Amino acid sequence: MEKNFAHPGRAWRLLEDRAVARAWHDLLETARATLRDGLVAGTSGNVSVRVTPARPAVATDDLVLITPTGVPYDRLGPEDAVAVTLDGRQVLGTLEPTSELPLHLAVHRSGTARAVVHTHAPHATAVSTLVDTLPPVHYMAAALGGPVRTAPYALYGTEELAGHLLEALRDRTACLLRNHGTVTTGDTLAQALDRTVQLEWMCRVWLLARSVPGHTPSLLDADQLAAAADRLRGYGQPGG
Repeated sequence: MEKNFAHPGRAWRLLEDRAVARAWHDLLETARATLRDGLVAGTSGNVSVRVTPARPAVATDDLVLITPTGVPYDRLGPEDAVAVTLDGRQVLGTLEPTSELPLHLAVHRSGTARAVVHTHAPHATAVSTLVDTLPPVHYMAAALGGPVRTAPYALYGTEELAGHLLEALRDRTACLLRNHGTVTTGDTLAQALDRTVQLEWMCRVWLLARSVPGHTPSLLDADQLAAAADRLRGYGQPGG
């Protein structure tokens, strides 16, 4: 990955920018949560967030902060921040970005989300090997935009995988990656992580239901999901 440190002072300014520093802190907390919650193992999975620097003098365009490749999340600190531009040029950090950088940039370039969480959640990964779409066993599928699709398999870290991902995410905020894992998006890291947890839970419910001999899980139809989506739009505390 090309690095641009022709002006090393710029890198230090990026580290000192309050918006960048806060976003990196939140990104690390999210990455550590995926490990703590059993959604990844070791150094698998990756997280990114698009951030607008607080000071235009630091950077005029949005940056994508992203986890580095092959480093345990609990070993990362403020000095390990990694940032790239939307065209993939690294402008902050000495560690290499995750190998799944093409996947993350594909989402951020599409303009549909500011945060991306990719995991190898076990139940969801198991489901990705079985179906093209997660059967709608629960109304929370509506919170993800509808039944969750499975993107066709492609080698990790490739533009091919990124292309499959974008198609699976069309009108959705979550998808499965065949024989691989999950991707969820959100306006915030907290929202993307919550959607990952919801997706993993729904996959577990479906696997449990279909494992009962002689029984077939009941599924929700399109009208039922639409009604749930309408109700979910008003969910939560006012102004929350």
